[in-house]
Amino acid sequence: MAHPKDQRVRRRKRMGDEVREEALVAARRLLLDRGPSAVTVANVGSAIGMSHANVLHHFGSAATLQSSLMGSMIRDLTDALDNVVEMLKTDAAAPRAVTDKVFDAFDQGGAGQLAAWIILTGDVEQLAPVRDAVRALVDAIVDQAQDDNADSRVRSAVLMMAVCAFGDALIGPHVREMLDRDDDAMRDLIARILPLFLLPGGIPPATS
Repeated sequence: MAHPKDQRVRRRKRMGDEVREEALVAARRLLLDRGPSAVTVANVGSAIGMSHANVLHHFGSAATLQSSLMGSMIRDLTDALDNVVEMLKTDAAAPRAVTDKVFDAFDQGGAGQLAAWIILTGDVEQLAPVRDAVRALVDAIVDQAQDDNADSRVRSAVLMMAVCAFGDALIGPHVREMLDRDDDAMRDLIARILPLFLLPGGIPPATS
């Protein structure tokens, strides 16, 4: 068994980016295993073999740790949707595949619960990493679309998917039960609507 002094030396050799990445991996595991309330500086420190003070040095607070995790999760979603526009143009099954990736991130990935936790218990300013990641997601899809109206349509599509996935993760099971709908009802609906937003000449603008 390693001597405590040796452990301290190894901890000091960790670079800042490495510590943050390890911490976010541990935080995501805690989120999935035990829920948002478990994503604390103390629990993350324990999981990666660092003191509370050291983790705090890299994130500043539990709220910042949680918002950084949320931002990281949305950036992963951005990477997963790297080829979304081409998929939608060439693959009839793509709208459902794209919808599943977004809904899985909020549901199985825990982003829905974490977002609700941040909003209900934290400072709105802690959503800054999330805002940056969402903007990156929009930019990534717009860059793929390559048409003049892409920006507005993509923003509407991301808004629709994110809000629906968030709501479905939190209250979807209960509402579906009330309405006697199956587990995939909301995903099926969004998959049918999504191409209207992302493909040129799609859904018409709202009229006043």
